[in-house]
Order: sequence, then C-alpha cells, then structure tokens
Amino acid sequence: MVLSRADRSVSAGPTGEPEYRRAIDVEQNIVCVDCGGRCHLLSYPPPEEGFAPGDVVAYRCEDCMDRWDLVIPDDQD
Repeated sequence: MVLSRADRSVSAGPTGEPEYRRAIDVEQNIVCVDCGGRCHLLSYPPPEEGFAPGDVVAYRCEDCMDRWDLVIPDDQD
C-alpha cells in the first residue's frame, strides 16, 4: 500500500529507521456493552497525524455514563 503525505507521518523507530504512522478513521459512536446505549467519542486525534494502531480512544455512554477506553487494533489483529 502506498500512502500519501497526508496519510502518514514519519518518526524514528527503535532502530533509528523511519517508521510510518498510518492514519485510521475511528467511529464517532459505538454501542455501550453495559446498557446498549450510544457512546460518543471523547478523544481527539493527534494534530496532523490522526489516530494510529496502538492509540487509545475514549468513549462515554449517553445513557449510563460509563466510559470506555479502547485500543485501536493493528491491521493484523
């Protein structure tokens, strides 16, 4: 897969080689596991980078007020 400049950011990996971070779109709303209500995204993506695998996003349920912290899975998961 080829990523455009807008779809990636570069940082040094553990070996000093560049690592590319792919931006992922996350759902704005999910279903609450506890009550079945609607949870809204609380997290904001890092500026100019977007969310990437391994990032944690938080949701809050509008009905029971539970908070859900979810880890964005890797493509291989």
